[in-house]
Amino acid sequence: MNETMRKFGYPATLVAEFDHWAVLLRPAQPTLGSLILAAKSDATALSDLPAEAHADMHQASGAIERALAAFTGYAKINYLMLMMVDPHVHSHVIPRYEGTRTFGGLEFTDAGWPKLPDLGSAVALDDAQIAAIVSALKPHFA
Repeated sequence: MNETMRKFGYPATLVAEFDHWAVLLRPAQPTLGSLILAAKSDATALSDLPAEAHADMHQASGAIERALAAFTGYAKINYLMLMMVDPHVHSHVIPRYEGTRTFGGLEFTDAGWPKLPDLGSAVALDDAQIAAIVSALKPHFA
């Protein structure tokens, strides 16, 4: 596992795992169910990943979309490959929806809807909230 994965809370935030990818809960949630799709390698450019990782991304993204559809009922989904601060290949996966979703007594409003996601309006989760959402999401990946 690479440092970018650890920064996003691995292993506590691990929701699902594929041969070349890990799906992590994003500790700061701009919308409910926001994830990180992180390459397990030390690659810092998408083109540096082996062909097998690109094929495995297809499986991972399909699983993410099915799981988040069941968990949040999103209207759209955004994959943001920013990699400005955290250098290893990863995408921020932001389920988009109009209005608010609730989980564990917290409200998650898509502040940017219907335009760009507002990452600055994210709900910061504590360890117990992370564990609860991870536990709720995992069965959707089975």
